[in-house]
Amino acid sequence: MSQRRVGLWLVGAWGGVASTAALGVAALSKKLIDTTSLVSANTAFAGLDLDAFDAFVIGGHDIRKTSYRDAVRELHQRSNVFEQSVIDACEPALDEWNQNVRPGTVLGAGPTIGKLVELPEVNRVASPRQAVARIQQDLREFKDKHRLDQIVVVNASSTEPPFPLDDRHASVAKFQAALDQPNLVPASALYAWSALDLGFPYVNFTPSLGSSFPAALELCELRKNCTTGKDGKTGETLMKTVLAPMFKHRHLEILSWVGHNIFGNRDGLVLDDPVNKSSKIETKDQVISSIVGYKPNTLVTIEYIPSLDDWKTAWNHIHFRGFLNTKMILQFIWQGCDSLLAAPLLLDIARLTLFAQRRGETGMLKQMACFFKSPMGVDEHDFFVQYAALEAYAAKCAAK
Repeated sequence: MSQRRVGLWLVGAWGGVASTAALGVAALSKKLIDTTSLVSANTAFAGLDLDAFDAFVIGGHDIRKTSYRDAVRELHQRSNVFEQSVIDACEPALDEWNQNVRPGTVLGAGPTIGKLVELPEVNRVASPRQAVARIQQDLREFKDKHRLDQIVVVNASSTEPPFPLDDRHASVAKFQAALDQPNLVPASALYAWSALDLGFPYVNFTPSLGSSFPAALELCELRKNCTTGKDGKTGETLMKTVLAPMFKHRHLEILSWVGHNIFGNRDGLVLDDPVNKSSKIETKDQVISSIVGYKPNTLVTIEYIPSLDDWKTAWNHIHFRGFLNTKMILQFIWQGCDSLLAAPLLLDIARLTLFAQRRGETGMLKQMACFFKSPMGVDEHDFFVQYAALEAYAAKCAAK
């Protein structure tokens, strides 16, 4: 694989998750860090022909005026993450990849995300058709400039408000006919459409619409392309999908499950808007009932606390009923650095998605369910069942 060159195109390129992923690729390429936290480094995937990290070239879209160097330094200073020696050794690569970042779009992304715009070019696109044309031009130039064999597009941008679908989204023909209408879809779906139309796989690491509408899925099949998502499962929801099966298998009745989340990064700032927050809560609040088969009393809250920066704390209170009608309580606190939890999963998904496309897989990549809160095309939320499906997929691929 050393002769291959693959592109990792990040939507929200200079955000916390994407810049951490970029630093990780540079550090892994230089062998400055080990593969801790990378699922694709587990022995179950050793038989797969996954791209090495030194094969990756990074580019992307953003709406803010910054750089990989500044984004990484900001995380280092505000959240006390990353070793300075690693940052120093990787800055040349980060500076080189800065040249591949282009102004993005916020069409349909809502007013809260719109307030983050710092690049004037972002607001110069008037219609979805123009946005698609510019995004595709950026992707083509990236591919040609770096002579890339493949590109995977990953949406790691801020969470958009929920978006209602209608007949315009029902098919490729209807969607294409409506591309000049201003409120057709949010930005995440314009990136998805642009990528899928060019034959580049699209990964939705957010709870935003992305490729999860009929016309995009039809386009994906027409282009013999693949897609996966949505909303990376990194912390509290991961714990829910691990613990809920325990209650189910031990036949303990969950009466209520309350989760309170606090964090202070830019994603938290956007989620401070109740409309944007509702998209996130929907994907976080569905998993328990789907696993246990009934609906306990559940509550999920998300609060923006600026002083926490990228450190996310989730406190969960689980009230359950056991033998002889005895009520008991389990509580846990999950505290992790949001970007450091998400970035390695993003890299895992990118490698596995590129691999799947090379194998000729099309449509929704259902084997990737364990990585997402709301996995496309999969109703199973039990983490162990999901992971077993990914391992079975890897074993099947390795055997061929």
